[in-house]
Amino acid sequence: MKQHSKEGKTGGALESLVIAFSMYSRIPMPQAAWSEAGMRYALCFFPLVGAVLALIWILCWMALHAAGLSLLASGCILTVLPILVTGGIHMDGLLDTLDARSSCQNRERKLEILKDSHSGAFAIIGCGVYLLLYLAAVSQMMEGKKVCLAAASIFVMSRALSSWSVVAFPKARKDGLATSFSDQARSRMVKLTSVLWYLAGFLFAWSMDGLILALGLLLVSLASFYCYRKMALKEFGGVTGDLAGYFLQRTELLMMMLLALGSRFLP
Repeated sequence: MKQHSKEGKTGGALESLVIAFSMYSRIPMPQAAWSEAGMRYALCFFPLVGAVLALIWILCWMALHAAGLSLLASGCILTVLPILVTGGIHMDGLLDTLDARSSCQNRERKLEILKDSHSGAFAIIGCGVYLLLYLAAVSQMMEGKKVCLAAASIFVMSRALSSWSVVAFPKARKDGLATSFSDQARSRMVKLTSVLWYLAGFLFAWSMDGLILALGLLLVSLASFYCYRKMALKEFGGVTGDLAGYFLQRTELLMMMLLALGSRFLP
């Protein structure tokens, strides 16, 4: 009986890992059923998706530098790389949220807009502005005095905070992806792993580019996290999967912009 229980736990963890990568990336994974046991720990592995993306991002950065591509070409490639690896799932949340927030409607109508598969004008405008700002930040980092390898930690830290929010914040709807993951997640385990992943990202940033930039990333991400919670509760009555994607994309952009400034002015 004990051996059977142990195998069940191991199988559940592996299934959770596959579900996390299948849901939040386009990295090929074996087929896995979306069972309650599998979804229980899926959010624990969400920051690991960010860690793999960080590794791909660093390797691509090094390859582009070695190839001698222009700053514009390199910046464009690094800008779209996270979207290609994740399949744009978080960008979709960003654009849906921009449409909903820009509508200036009541809470119920905003939630309906989040579920609408059509993209409005504000989503299209917001997408263009976001990509241009991201491109500007990445290009500045590649041109600046300081090479900011700490940028890789952004993908881990943002996902760690996003995982925490899904299990800790009130939900805007009784159904939906965020509620499904939250209801079937082991919240204590998700919170613990989120903290550990967040600290690991912070320590990596510290080791790569020093304490000042690492602390800057910490402060920016926590400030964005606070504003995200306040906005979600006030405007939507809680979080949804789209709002979690909105938070992740916005936080990554703010952190990238901070590193761009650091690469310009720090020795």
